[in-house]
Amino acid sequence: MVYTVHDDVAQTWHHGLIAKWWAEFNTTGPEIAYFQRFIEENGGPALDAACGTGRLLVPFLQAGLDVDGADISQDMLEHGRIRAEREGFSPNLYAQPLHELDLPRRYRTIVLCGGFGLGGNRAHDVEALRRLHEHLEPGGLLVLDNEVPYADGELWAKWPKEGQQDFPEEWVEPHSRKPGSDGAEYALRSRVVELDPLLQRLTMEMRAWMWRDDELVAQEEHLLKLTLYFKEELLLLLEGAGFMEVDVRGQYNDAAPTPEDDFLVFVARKG
Repeated sequence: MVYTVHDDVAQTWHHGLIAKWWAEFNTTGPEIAYFQRFIEENGGPALDAACGTGRLLVPFLQAGLDVDGADISQDMLEHGRIRAEREGFSPNLYAQPLHELDLPRRYRTIVLCGGFGLGGNRAHDVEALRRLHEHLEPGGLLVLDNEVPYADGELWAKWPKEGQQDFPEEWVEPHSRKPGSDGAEYALRSRVVELDPLLQRLTMEMRAWMWRDDELVAQEEHLLKLTLYFKEELLLLLEGAGFMEVDVRGQYNDAAPTPEDDFLVFVARKG
């Protein structure tokens, strides 16, 4: 199979069955309370950028916070809207990629959890940071996390040219299914299609399955491009976007970052 990935078009896998999977099974995590604290301390209104199906957004609303959401995927937003309405909320939700962000409000706090570097290219990411800076009030705060390129040790070992022969990886068929709230069963798998260490670009493919009464009724495949960033590189990008104060912290613990952290949190303030 030949894969075509257009670098000038933001392209993600967060659609259809994959969006459904996120809505059904990706609803918790320690990041929620961690990011919520910044909104409570720094103030609102706030924006949950790349909010997806509302994993962070809905708990923020339940805590009484004034929070909007934005995401590139209309499918993800629709699941988030349904979840929010089920809890009695009607948040402002915008179907926009971060590099095209153009919202009617300015925010005291913007959080970006697990969304930076996904779906686009380096130019998109540079513009995304500029737009996030633009959408902050003077003195506003951007809090984003970033998974370091070496977090996946098995994948990191394949960055040298000898490792490129291992791609694209072979599919591994699902060995188990998860029951959804709609009575169907779901499975999800991903594989690496290409790793370009020069561009720090990873292309992955995700495959989702859906069964009803033990009969496979749907199967989908979507590509996702990721641009991988190191700490000092992302610091330079944030400074280039206009942020005056940038603090880097460890994995959701407010401690100084160490090589042991798989995720780093960047706390950047607009001057």
